[in-house]
Amino acid sequence: MTRDTFDYRDVAVESLEEGGRVVVRPVNGQAFSPEMRVQCSQALRDTDVYPLGTCFLVLAKMTDRLGGEPYLYVFHGDPVKVLSGEQLDAFLNDRRRLRI
Repeated sequence: MTRDTFDYRDVAVESLEEGGRVVVRPVNGQAFSPEMRVQCSQALRDTDVYPLGTCFLVLAKMTDRLGGEPYLYVFHGDPVKVLSGEQLDAFLNDRRRLRI
């Protein structure tokens, strides 16, 4: 079964500490709420490789499992780009939208 890449879009996400765990959430200023869950590779949450607050550019799609709460899904095999502060600002300025 092939993956429908049409459903995926560029999303800037960042690693944060929440309740004693490292989580990944969308960066504020995009179409997605910064409180939305992101399911992604464990490697993005590895603080030995990426310190807390690291921003990434990923391909993600919004989904829900069996009618549950919507979340962003990042396919584990897709490339991930670490964003500098300037790159993040440029990305957000190019893609400002209303929040979903």
